[in-house]
Amino acid sequence: MSVVLTLMSRNLRLFFRDRLGVFFSLLSALILFLLYTLFLGSGQVDDLQESFPGATEEEVKGFVDTWMFAGIVGITSITTGLGAMNVFVEDSASGRFRDFLVSPIRREKLILGYLLSAGVVALIMTTVVLIISLVYLYLVDGVSFEPGQIATVYGFLALSCLAFAALSAFVVSFVRTAGAYSALSTIVGTILGFLAGAYIPVGALPDGVRTVINALPFMQASVPVRQEMTADSLQAMAGDQPGAVAELQEIFGITASMGDWEITNGYVVAVLTIMAVVFTLLAALQIRRRIA
Repeated sequence: MSVVLTLMSRNLRLFFRDRLGVFFSLLSALILFLLYTLFLGSGQVDDLQESFPGATEEEVKGFVDTWMFAGIVGITSITTGLGAMNVFVEDSASGRFRDFLVSPIRREKLILGYLLSAGVVALIMTTVVLIISLVYLYLVDGVSFEPGQIATVYGFLALSCLAFAALSAFVVSFVRTAGAYSALSTIVGTILGFLAGAYIPVGALPDGVRTVINALPFMQASVPVRQEMTADSLQAMAGDQPGAVAELQEIFGITASMGDWEITNGYVVAVLTIMAVVFTLLAALQIRRRIA
């Protein structure tokens, strides 16, 4: 076990030493923050203010910001595992695998070192972004959360980190060059906000596109986080209009459905757990082939 921890520590140091890699792992979250801070946020506030004239501007902005930051932390839990696998790609491209193969390190421990470091990186980065989000919401919008809400959010984010780190490890195990990995990271970082329903509320999309997005695990993993983080701010803005609350939840991806079937939190937990197990096994098998 000490060998695995040593390998994991080595991979963590290499990841955080690469500032560009850290940046790309947060690209989607940064894009979302800049979009709403500089462009879309004020428009969302104005539109909701017209729909809910009884709500104050602070209440409306509080809802928009909590929804935005729910998307930010959700996206971070998905993309940072992919960023951590940069170490694997560099080891493969530089030929370091040959050095590992002539050492007494067992292949199983080497594989476990890569997989664990991807999950740990995702957890660390998501935790940091969540803390920053909570502090921002409290200082700027006066929005605070109960310990139970924070624990629930973090539980879903942790499971999301593990599931998507496993998925990222499996996908990256087929990548052989640094250039291909950079292209993959850029593409994923750019389009993930749309697939997770964060850049644009899913309610603004055509029904067919909305159904496809709701069927993807990227969107599904974000739903429980949005439910917890927007619960109080949504109630403060439109609490006396239950019909409006339900409509807003659907528009902003706080709830999701495929046809007449509503996606439940239990279903999300099952999907993420299955993803974590299945893609961890598949990634381990593929990495073993690469370093054999």
